[in-house]
Amino acid sequence: MNLSPRLRRAFPTALLAVFLVAAGSARAHAAPALEPSLATQVNPMTVVLDERTAPRGFAYTHMTIPVKPGPFTLDYPEWIPGEHGPTGPLHDMSELVISANGKPLAWHRDQVDLYAFHVDVPQGVTTLNADFTVLLNTNNDFTDGVLATRDIMVGNWNRYILYQRDIDNTKYFVRASLILPDKWDYASALPVQSRSGQRVDFKTVSLETLVDSPTDSGRYYRHILTWQQGATKTYLDLFADHPEDLDLSPKLIAAYKRMTPEAIALYGGHHWNVYHSELTLSDLIPGQGIEHHQSSDDRAGDDFLTNPLYFGGGDLLTHEFSHSWNGKYRRPFDLQQPNFNEPFPEHTELLWQYEGMNQYMGDMISFRSGIKGTAKDYPEYLAEIYASMAYEPGRATEPIIDLTTGAPYFYATGGAYRSLRRTAGDFYTEGELMWLDADTIIREKTHGKKSLDDYTKIFAGGVSGPKVVTYTRADIEHYLNEVVPYNWHGFFQKYVYSISPQPPTDELARAGYRFVLDDKPNKYLAAQETTRHYVNSWYDAGLILGDSGSVGDVREGSAAWNAGFGIGMKIVAVNDRAFTPDVWRAALKSSSARIAPTNVIVDHDGHYETLTLHYSGGVKFPHLERIKGTPDMLMQIMRPHAKP
Repeated sequence: MNLSPRLRRAFPTALLAVFLVAAGSARAHAAPALEPSLATQVNPMTVVLDERTAPRGFAYTHMTIPVKPGPFTLDYPEWIPGEHGPTGPLHDMSELVISANGKPLAWHRDQVDLYAFHVDVPQGVTTLNADFTVLLNTNNDFTDGVLATRDIMVGNWNRYILYQRDIDNTKYFVRASLILPDKWDYASALPVQSRSGQRVDFKTVSLETLVDSPTDSGRYYRHILTWQQGATKTYLDLFADHPEDLDLSPKLIAAYKRMTPEAIALYGGHHWNVYHSELTLSDLIPGQGIEHHQSSDDRAGDDFLTNPLYFGGGDLLTHEFSHSWNGKYRRPFDLQQPNFNEPFPEHTELLWQYEGMNQYMGDMISFRSGIKGTAKDYPEYLAEIYASMAYEPGRATEPIIDLTTGAPYFYATGGAYRSLRRTAGDFYTEGELMWLDADTIIREKTHGKKSLDDYTKIFAGGVSGPKVVTYTRADIEHYLNEVVPYNWHGFFQKYVYSISPQPPTDELARAGYRFVLDDKPNKYLAAQETTRHYVNSWYDAGLILGDSGSVGDVREGSAAWNAGFGIGMKIVAVNDRAFTPDVWRAALKSSSARIAPTNVIVDHDGHYETLTLHYSGGVKFPHLERIKGTPDMLMQIMRPHAKP
């Protein structure tokens, strides 16, 4: 999952409470024995998704499900791989009808496990039909919100199915079909059996493969072959609300064509037969990135590929692509479960490797490819992410391991004072700093002869079809010691398993740089401010402000915190001038030349207050500056590594 820019999904309180009970119960009791799969390769479950009504915000699914007579339970997928939580959108399944031989059967939902549906199968019946309406645009705070517009549909098969309870999803087989709206096309890693007009029939695959294969579609589309070696290919599949948003520059296309060679050079092979980077371009669909073994489900705004200011989000596709190695092929041992439902919840402790290292790998591939910038730009980007972790008050009390262990909750974290509560985004960003630190340690100890690239090849190298190989913390430390002997256990103990008042910092000097704050705008922060319409005053006065003056966050211990600023306030005037971002910045710039404090009038829930801001440091932005006479490791790390 990609959280750049941070955190895009939330759980409602009621469903989170259900998860608390269910997860606690599941971990307290031994899992039941798995049942023999009734859906076999010769007698698979079938699912037909009719998305011809997708432009209206809904679709229809029709299944035939192998069953046996007597009490029978069907599950709706709850724990969705790549989403790291019980995110199955149960509320989007409506008008469920279960029938046999053309006659409807009574069904009832389990009173504790709300994702389970019980039905009594009549004697002599071996197949049930299940039909329901899939609501695509619930537009609430849970999971995805809007998934379809007039011209696009984001397709995730876990939303369209029920399946036999307590089975091994690698041994439960499904044959899926798709009916597209007129003049639409699709993208999917699923192998195709046949296509006739707007109907596509896919070959029989395991339930694991089906759920692992997003199938996006749309009216305005573009399929770009980005790499090929024999029959093995990678694609960039684009679906847009407007045809002009598909007009990529040749330079950007060339950068995305370097993505696959750079990833293969980094990992030393691949574990997919085909790979589709599926990207929807819509301001109506919330941004997201979800990893899959042979594809990714990526979502961004209309002009993500045409507006040059969106370069900072250039790791969206590379992050998910890297997950094919780190997350899908190599997976934490307790994250890999037999199926998608209780009592088999995912355990997320090792996300500091799964997501933390992948944040570093995704950025590395992006810079090496030239998508997010070039090697000379990385120090500016690194300064921004380092500062975001170094100036976060919540780190003084909460270690990274708590964030990864509690990831299903921290992905849900929203509301005020995010810097105090910490979020799941922290183990992504801090993970990049930690793995950069490890990279520089290896380079220093081997005098540049080895790097983290050697670790990635041990960790996920080789060539194979899609499969899962699990790992433990001990495995990670063992692989690193194969590259260079070091106290890697103590390294992770310090930065992951203990409270760390500072983020990993030694890598800066080791790489030949020092961190500074000055009045020169940071390239990546400036682009974010423009595209996201906010003012970053975090490193000077201690505020995040909307363009209209709304207070988004206040840094504990800062001048703004001490002056009494709070979230929910709106700045109306600064030193008797109506608020604008320029007026605010001008007041901070002049603060260093005057003795008097800055007077700020705020609207606080309809009441006007004057707050006195005692700050005299001027505007501050994060940067890295070179330490003369030292090797520039960052340039070595981020330069292109693939052969031309």
